[in-house]
Amino acid sequence: MKIILTNEVSGLGAAGDVVEVKDGYARNYLVPRGFAIRWTKGGEKDVEQIRRARKIREIATIEQADEIKAQLENLRVGLTVRAGEQGRLFGSVTQADIADAIKASGGPDVDKRRIEVGSPIKSLGAHQVAVRLHADVTATVGVDVAAA
Repeated sequence: MKIILTNEVSGLGAAGDVVEVKDGYARNYLVPRGFAIRWTKGGEKDVEQIRRARKIREIATIEQADEIKAQLENLRVGLTVRAGEQGRLFGSVTQADIADAIKASGGPDVDKRRIEVGSPIKSLGAHQVAVRLHADVTATVGVDVAAA
């Protein structure tokens, strides 16, 4: 099935790319979650609009990405969340929570879709998350989760 990506999907492509995927993957995962739309001749007009929006949000050069990477890696982000007695969180820490905490601690404005959390953060303590700034540049940010 031919689809148009509306968000960046790891291992598949960036927003605005037209890709061919298995029917079930598109029908059951990508389209329902809003990562893609079905390709149509009329949808080709949407591709250019999606690409323009991506270009505005995207970090233009590797040098600029390296500068932001240096800022992020020198930053230690703290989050306070509700937790139980054993240190388990009520819910988990989301990418949006991390993006807001980075901005609140004086860091650069980071798009939540660029933050990659390996496994969901569901416990107190120190964690590491990756921020994909550019195709070739990824920064690692330390996140300290404390009980509220």
